[in-house]
Amino acid sequence: MTTELDRPIWTALQTRQIHFGKGDEFARRYDPDVSPFASARDDSAQSLNALHGLVRDGNDSLFLLQADPIVLPGTLQATKSALGVQMVQTRDGARRSAQATIDRLTVSDIPDMMALTELTKPGPFLKRTFEIGPFWGIRDGDRLAAMAGTRLDVPGYTEISGVCTHPEFQGRGLAALLSTFVADQIAARGDCPFLHAYADNDAAIRLYDRLGFRIRCEVHVAVAGLANP
Repeated sequence: MTTELDRPIWTALQTRQIHFGKGDEFARRYDPDVSPFASARDDSAQSLNALHGLVRDGNDSLFLLQADPIVLPGTLQATKSALGVQMVQTRDGARRSAQATIDRLTVSDIPDMMALTELTKPGPFLKRTFEIGPFWGIRDGDRLAAMAGTRLDVPGYTEISGVCTHPEFQGRGLAALLSTFVADQIAARGDCPFLHAYADNDAAIRLYDRLGFRIRCEVHVAVAGLANP
């Protein structure tokens, strides 16, 4: 049974993305300028204390995502929590032709990427999130209509993330087109694509099912900060 994906943030920061991480053998987080994601190794007192130690003074927050229920030390409190699903591509999915050009996004596209993610809220996206993995986009003239990229990178698996479409361009199949494109890029280098969606996002889950993904497990999501900042 695959366990690397049960705590994918921890696995990524212990392996392929260790250079983005801060922390120790009990808890790690991404550089706060890159991503707010963090994870404890397990639910031991040492790990939970180390997780607390990763929170900076002020209004800093950690984003947690794992298959196990999230346990927090008494010094941290969850400001948001939700149930999600983790999906892994297990078969070829439906494909549709679309008249759209997909381009690799560059540093010059970051302002447009930030504006699109602020509008559509696909998940935490910061100015340096772009450094985690490649992102691709579809433009309509000078406007970024849709984008998708990769985020968590663990041995054998790479996560599709940041999939979003500007409201004025929805209904054209751009999310499906980009998701399939990114999945193909991941598979071409020998990894299996996986992704996350909120459990109540039926439309997204149906879309990814059509694209060949199956639900591997439920995941718990939480945003946590200091209990008494």
